[in-house]
Amino acid sequence: MSEVESPITVGSGPVRSPSSNGAVVDDVGKRIIEELQRDGRRSYAALAKSVGLSEAAVRQRVQRLIDTGVMQVVAVTDPLQVGFTRQAMVGLRVAGDPIEVADRLAEIDEVDYVVLTAGSFDILLEVVCEDDDHLLRLLSERIRSLPGVRDTETFVYLKLAKQSYSWGTR
Repeated sequence: MSEVESPITVGSGPVRSPSSNGAVVDDVGKRIIEELQRDGRRSYAALAKSVGLSEAAVRQRVQRLIDTGVMQVVAVTDPLQVGFTRQAMVGLRVAGDPIEVADRLAEIDEVDYVVLTAGSFDILLEVVCEDDDHLLRLLSERIRSLPGVRDTETFVYLKLAKQSYSWGTR
C-alpha cells in the first residue's frame, strides 16, 4: 500500500455498536489518532514527522479518518464556562424498538451522548442544559413525550471528576 492509500473501509448508520462500522485502521493510522488524542492542535507537519509520512499523506489520512467517522476533531468546552450550568445522565426504559427511540433522542440538540445498553436501562443519554428549568422542560416536553419512552431516571451531575478522550487505539 502506498503512503497515500486509505487504510480504512467503512459502512455507516445512525446508531452503531463499537465495531459495527467495519473500520480497519493500520498502525500508522492508529499512531495519528493517538497523537491527536494527546494534542488535537498538532500540525500536519508535526504529525508527519512523528509517524514517518509526508505532510500531504498525513493530511489525506486525517481527512479519511474524519470522513469515515473513525474520529472527530472538535473543540471540547467546559459547559459551565459557556453558559450551561446543568448536566445530567438520563436512563430510559423503552417499549418497542430502542434503536428508533435512540435515533429520535440523538436529534435533540441538548443531548450530546446516546448509548443503547444492557441492564436496568435500555438507553443512557447525557444532556447539557442552561439550568434546572431548562432540564425540566427538556425532560417533560421532549424526552418523556417521545413515543416508546416508558420511564426515565435522571442523574444530575454535581461535579465532573474526570473526562478523558485519550484511550488510545487497539
